[in-house]
Amino acid sequence: MPQNHPEAAVLDLMRQVWHNGSERRDRTGVGTRALFGATLRFDLSDGTVPLLTTKRVFWKSAVKELIWFLAGETSIRPLVEQGVHIWTDWPLDRYRRETGETIDRDSFEARILADDDFAARWGELGPVYGKQWRRWLGPDGRTHDQLAALVAGLKSNPASRRHIFTGWNVAELDQMALPPCHMTYQYFVEPLEGGGGRLSGILYQRSCDLGLGFPFNIFEASLLLRMLAQQCGMEPGEIIWMGADVHLYLNHAHLVEEQLARTPRPFPRLHLNRAADLFSYRLEDVTLEGYDPYPPIAAPVAV
Repeated sequence: MPQNHPEAAVLDLMRQVWHNGSERRDRTGVGTRALFGATLRFDLSDGTVPLLTTKRVFWKSAVKELIWFLAGETSIRPLVEQGVHIWTDWPLDRYRRETGETIDRDSFEARILADDDFAARWGELGPVYGKQWRRWLGPDGRTHDQLAALVAGLKSNPASRRHIFTGWNVAELDQMALPPCHMTYQYFVEPLEGGGGRLSGILYQRSCDLGLGFPFNIFEASLLLRMLAQQCGMEPGEIIWMGADVHLYLNHAHLVEEQLARTPRPFPRLHLNRAADLFSYRLEDVTLEGYDPYPPIAAPVAV
């Protein structure tokens, strides 16, 4: 494996967690091996994005999820309409527990699509990412659009140290289907000779499922940085990922072993059509060049 390949650092972290992590029981009951505190850096300035190649990542689903966040959505219905199932397990689990009905995922999603009342009751996730990013509720009853404020701040005061948004709203955590794992983002603008700036970002992730969640998280953080840079007339710089509780589930041994046996291939280049604003991007605006991954590795999600 080429040691200078940026994906090598991801595999090395996976190896460290699996072989040296503390074995712990967790909220899901499945159990994990975990390390605390890790940092990875990826250079976006050459047009590539960290989309893992040692297993296929369904990147179009990741783009749809990010657009769903940016739209401020909190219902699974818009995702299900597009064939994206990554958020269904949480409301499905709640439905099964509260009703006792042993419904399968496809039947549950069919009811979400067909029945407005059912979707309103069982398809809502609570005030998760989209709500906090776009409609954070202040103590005075006013809502705050953190992303609109971020774009305005990057344009008007690029040297600020306050280019931050977060999903960790303490007052609403107990209402969320899942508290934010990728919780806080911060941005830094490096002035360039001749004008303009280079935009870099940090994602602080309080909890990271390295096997299933991380590939989506780092790709979406990179795509969001590219969108912000484009909207603010800047060049992309680095995306820095900081993981706190970084873990692998004990029932993911096959995923870990198979992925670690593979040699990374070059990251793809991302091409992004310019949208009218940050909230107008569509799937068709995102294209990848040269994505040549190994086959996917299926593994269960711990709910």
